[in-house]
Amino acid sequence: MWASFGRAGPSLMTGESHPLPEPGLSGRFSCGSASPAQPAGMRRRHLFPLLLLPVLATRARADDDDDDHDRARAAMERGEIRPLSQLLADLERRFVGQVVDTDLDRDDGRWIYEFKLLPPSGRMYRVKIDAATGQVLRTRGPVQERR
Repeated sequence: MWASFGRAGPSLMTGESHPLPEPGLSGRFSCGSASPAQPAGMRRRHLFPLLLLPVLATRARADDDDDDHDRARAAMERGEIRPLSQLLADLERRFVGQVVDTDLDRDDGRWIYEFKLLPPSGRMYRVKIDAATGQVLRTRGPVQERR
């Protein structure tokens, strides 16, 4: 019965499976993606740097995070910004949601924290705060303030 449709499948009488042969590959696909003049070792050598890209990108992001931490600590010790714990407490009193990301940037001589919050609705929004005063500078997305 299966064979009548041209598919592989179990035989009704014996219960054995009979796979159909696969068609052969044509010309350029049968030798791989490289030409015969380019040995397989050359292909691997060209692919190796591509394999390192995710590792290097992850390391660069980790270095940026370390820099943010060091810059924030130094700015707080100089009295240029308020402690992050105070700003987070103020943020949680005013806005609904859990803080999932924090960035500290210096913009026109002013330290600015950008917080990403995830409320129960699941629609993330952003809040930018002056790191020295705690004043909300801008919000973006479906902001949810507490009442």
